[in-house]
Amino acid sequence: MATVRYFAAARAAAGVSEERLPAGTVAQLRSAMEQAHGERLAKVLAAATLLVDGIACRDHEAPLAPDATVDVLPPFAGG
Repeated sequence: MATVRYFAAARAAAGVSEERLPAGTVAQLRSAMEQAHGERLAKVLAAATLLVDGIACRDHEAPLAPDATVDVLPPFAGG
């Protein structure tokens, strides 16, 4: 089970700030997030950066450790 932490628009779309979800790979975790929270979160995930234990992960087939922490960071605006 990975700990998923949602920030900004991802938190609004998921309706929670943190949860634990089953995941073997980043792709499986994304699928679990989309199944749990629907299309609204899926749209945010399409543009979001995922940090796995503090490191940006773009490899969707990367395996996740059972105690991984994944941060969902949507694009931020500002100046």
